Formats: sequence, C-alpha cells, structure tokens
Amino acid sequence: MPDTSNPFSAPSTLPYQLPPFADIVDDHFRPAFLQGMAEQLAEVRTITANIDAPTFANTLLPLERSGQLLDRVSSVFFNKSSADSSPATTELEEEIAPLLAAHSDAIRLDADLYARIDALYTRIDELGLDDESRYLLERYRTEFTLAGAGLNNADKDLLRGLNSALSTLTTRFEKNLLADTNELAVVIDDVAELDGLAPDEISAAAEAAWDRGLEGCYLLTLVLPTGHPALASLTRRDVRERLMRASRSRGIRGGHHDNRQLVRDISRLRAERASLLGFESHAAFVTADQTARLPENVAAMMESLAPAAARNARREQADLQSLADEGESPHVVESWDWAYLTEQLRTKRFAVDTAAMRPFLEAERVLADGIFFAAERLYGIRFTERADLVAYHPDVRVFEVTEGDGVPVGLYLLDLYTRDTKRGGAWMNPLISQNALLDQPTVVVNNLNVPKPPRGQPTLLSFDEVTTFFHEFGHALHGLLARVTYPRFAGTNVFRDFVEFPSQVNEMWMLWPEVLSNYAVHHETGERMPQNLVDNLLRSASFNEGFLTSEYLAAAMLDQAWHRISAGTVVDDVAAFEAEALTSAGLDNPAVPTRYSSTYFAHTFSGGYDAGYYSYIWSEVLDADAVEWFTENGGLSRENGDRFRALLLGVGGSKDPLEAYRNFRGRDARIEPLLARRGLES
Repeated sequence: MPDTSNPFSAPSTLPYQLPPFADIVDDHFRPAFLQGMAEQLAEVRTITANIDAPTFANTLLPLERSGQLLDRVSSVFFNKSSADSSPATTELEEEIAPLLAAHSDAIRLDADLYARIDALYTRIDELGLDDESRYLLERYRTEFTLAGAGLNNADKDLLRGLNSALSTLTTRFEKNLLADTNELAVVIDDVAELDGLAPDEISAAAEAAWDRGLEGCYLLTLVLPTGHPALASLTRRDVRERLMRASRSRGIRGGHHDNRQLVRDISRLRAERASLLGFESHAAFVTADQTARLPENVAAMMESLAPAAARNARREQADLQSLADEGESPHVVESWDWAYLTEQLRTKRFAVDTAAMRPFLEAERVLADGIFFAAERLYGIRFTERADLVAYHPDVRVFEVTEGDGVPVGLYLLDLYTRDTKRGGAWMNPLISQNALLDQPTVVVNNLNVPKPPRGQPTLLSFDEVTTFFHEFGHALHGLLARVTYPRFAGTNVFRDFVEFPSQVNEMWMLWPEVLSNYAVHHETGERMPQNLVDNLLRSASFNEGFLTSEYLAAAMLDQAWHRISAGTVVDDVAAFEAEALTSAGLDNPAVPTRYSSTYFAHTFSGGYDAGYYSYIWSEVLDADAVEWFTENGGLSRENGDRFRALLLGVGGSKDPLEAYRNFRGRDARIEPLLARRGLES
C-alpha cells in the first residue's frame, strides 16, 4: 500500500502544485523513489497485458499518464541534489542512479510494449491522429528503437549492464567535482592580495570565508568554467595564477576526487554501448536523434569556424602581449593574464570599463526592471512575489506568473546565490511541467552562482552575470510558456541541440535600449548608466571574440573527440588525449585554455550534454538569425513577442524544432548573422 504520509504520495495541494518543501525531509525520498518505480512498472504491465489490439488510447495515453509519483519525487530530488546537496542526498543519488537506469531499461526494452508501439507506427496514416498525437507516436517509436528495444535478449542484458554502470560513474563524477571544487577554493589571508576587486566582491569573499570558519580570511570559490570572473580585476599576477591553477587542477590531483579514470571509463562504456546499438560511436548515437543528425555535420560546422577563431585569438594575443611589454614588469602573456589584460585593452581602445558597470547592475533592479520588464513587454505576463510560499532553501524566492488579465501561467523560483552545497554553473529545472493530459500547471526554478554579500549590502552583478541571468531566464520562459497536451513534450523537452536557442535569444534584451535604461541604475545615487558606457560597449561587441569562440570550440571539439572513439579504443592518458584533440583542432594555444578540461567537464561527463556541447553554437545560428528578425521588425513589442511565443516557445517539444523555426521565420536560418556576431566573416 502507498504511504499516504509521504508528501510525494499525491499531487501537492499548494498553488500550482508547488512541492510542499516545508514538509519534505531527506527520509521521504528513498521510499518515494522505490514506490514510484514500482507503480510505473505496474502501469506498464497493465498496458502490455491488454489483449485488445493496440490503439493510441490503450497504449500511448496510459504510457503518458504513467509514473506520476516518480516524476514528482525525481524533479524535487535532482534539483535539491544539484542546488542544496547533503551527505544524505549524495549517498542516495549514488544508490538510486543504477536503480533508475534499470527502471528506464525495464520500460524501454520491454518487447511487448515496443511491439504495441511499432504496430501503431506501421498504421500511423490510418489512425486519424492530430499533429501532436502523430508526433508523439513518431517520437516514442524512434526513442524506443534507439534505446535498444529491438535487440535480442542477450544484447539487452549487456545493454542493461552498460546503462547501470554509466549511471553510477556519471553520478560519481559530479560528486567528485563538487568536492574538489570546494577544496580548491583559494584562501586569501591579506586583503591587499585582492587589489582590483570591488568592495562588494571583497565583502562577498569575506562572507564565503566566514561561512567555512575561516575568520579574518577571504575565499575565492571556483566557478564551473576554467576562467574566473575575478581574473579580469585582480591586479596581483601571482594571485591570478593561483586562481587559474586551482581551477585547472580539479579532478587531476589523485586521491578520492580524481576524475581521470572516470573520464576514461565513461567514454569507453559509451562507445561500447553505441556499438551494441549499431553505431560507430557515441557521437553518432547521440546526433542520430538531434537536429544535426550526423557527427560529421557537427564536425563540418566547427571545423569551418575553428581556423578563423584561432587566427583571431592569436591576433588578440599579440595585442595583449604588446600591452604587457609596455607595463612596469613585462612578461609573457599566460592564461591567467588574458582576462586582466583584455579589460585593460578594452578600456584603452573603447573606453569600456565593465568593472565600472557593477554599481549600475544591482540584482533586484536587474530582475524586476530588466528581466521581468522585458518579459512583460514581450509576452504580457506579470510577476508577483509570493512570500507566503516556501521553497527548498531560505535564499530561494517564489514568484507567481500571470497573464496581463490575471489568468495563471505558473510559478518562477529564483535561487541566486552560490553555496558549498550547490554545483557550479547556472541552469533551469522544471519542478512541475504543464500538460493538458494530466491537467498540470508549471513551476520552474533558475539556479545561478552569484557570491552572496553580507546582510544589508546590495548584490551587485558583473556584466557576465547579468548575461547569464537573462540567458537562464530564457530557459525559464520556455518552461513557463509552453502549452502542450502530452507530458513528453512539456516545456524544454526539445532536441538538445535546439534547447539553448530560446535562452540565447533572450540575452538580446539585456542591452536593448528600452530595457537597459529601465534597470541600469546606480544603486546609491539613482543615476542612470551613462550612455557613453553603453555606446562604447556596443562598439566593442566583437572585441575578444577570438578568445571566446576558441575556448568554447575547444571544449565542444574535446567533447566530440571523447565521444567519437570507437569501441575497443584504449585511452591511457587523459591529458595526452586532450592535448592531441586540441592540437588537431588547431586550438592548442596555452594562453587560451579550453572552457572545460576533461576532468571538470560536467556538461559532458555528468550533465546530459555528452556529445552535445556543440549545441550552444549550433543553436546560436538560429539565435543570431532570430535576433536579426526582431531587429528588423521593431524589437521589443507585444506583436513580436506573441509571434515568438505562439510559434516557438509555446509549442514546447510538440513539433520538429526546425519546422517550428521555419514557421516563425518563413525560411531556414542563415549562418551569416552568427559569423558577423563572432567576427568570423571571411
């Protein structure tokens, strides 16, 4: 019998079915997972036991309705394990990962269920399905086939073992990375070593140290990418070097948190699984069900961009070297110098000082008068804070989202600040996903990693943090505004190499004049950000793009290299493999390190972007083309927003994304706007 005392046993009665976080304790997760898996397997057995001929109504509809308890507990648990982990959640995640992998296999490798889906697919033109239902059947047939449903029993047993092992290894990778990231945070004893940081940044470093019991010290916690925001400001070259070396040391120091063997094992097992499923490589397996279709298409695009990016980076490096040679202590430009010298050169060449922007980028104004303001102008939606609703951590805020006429849209949760229990980076998670079949509303959460200032002091954001904020809110909008029939298509459940498109488009509003002038206000004086700062920033739009494109492409091509190995390939040395991959791509410049090295590449070894990190620039082709459309059609208007919402955000995953884009744009995207944006025109 279900345990009705468990908060996950039934849908929440709170507004928008917000999970009852005040009632949830760690002990609730494990039994809910076990019960949820058992319930869904029983629901699937009911489908396959049906002696009637398969129909859409007796096969796909009950399959879509299945697993509701498991969905409820999974969404809450995996958000918590990423954003507010504990020893209990870490231990449970390692235990539950192989169980969930086995559970997924039990459904997707079920021969009787696959036979019913396949039988329906062979008669798809006779079923009289509406477009969304037809697409649902097509997606199930494709996904089950790619998952191995057509394999013989012996091969299915091998596949189950590989999936189980991979779920354990990827979970361990993330656990190791979080622990090593925390251990490698740079402790500063003398505030003089933080020269160049703004007062609020120094206060946040002191607060971070105090939280760890390091009174009188300052702590620079690491971010997920190789680079660190403080590298652009710290005047002490030795401190910058310490910070860069700490960042690049993650996962390679030996001991319990070393990820090198995990990288080798994960890539090897993925290659073996791909071979079992009939693919030459894991990259081929992944792209077969993405818009890219083939890894060769991914390679062709990136290889066409890499030479120009590397060439631009070398030109930028020569300029930085000239600047370093003119200084009091001439030195060879190293990776820890790049961001600092770039800011000096940007200021010299364009009179741009991104550090001078911080006082104008107070988080509350950015949120209310920037991010929410742009969304209201575009889509007519409104945001009201609900202090009466409790989230999973005291720092998390809850906002109700409604249409202009008060019709409910959903809830938006914001978890802004970094903490030792939160993994690095920034992301969006759905907690409840809208769909008509189950009559579910929408609850989404944005997680960022902004250093928390001492109580009573404002949270001032860097230019890059504001960009990230707008980006992640684009994912939130996708989740909030999608309106679909089936849970399978809810929110951001789209192809992985399309999912970044709406979020990248949302970045454009950060510097849109009407939006920027509304939020970029000095937190003390109320003065608007000087127009010359903005104009100079816009003039420098393609400045440093050689570096930015190169460090991104290096990571994307490294991801592809690990996942284009064939079964049986043995990688003895992670560092040597990485070096060879970057050299082959022409992106082996030591001053321009890859955005992520293998041992802390969470996207690809634990974050679901395996063989898919190319997605950002692949989606950026659509993004840059869409930005051109907005610019040509009047920009920030309800008419434009309503079109984007109806034809792209609103469809969720319920149709082919490239078809959806053609419906919006009237044609396929052109690559020229991307090349112009990144300074890569020939």
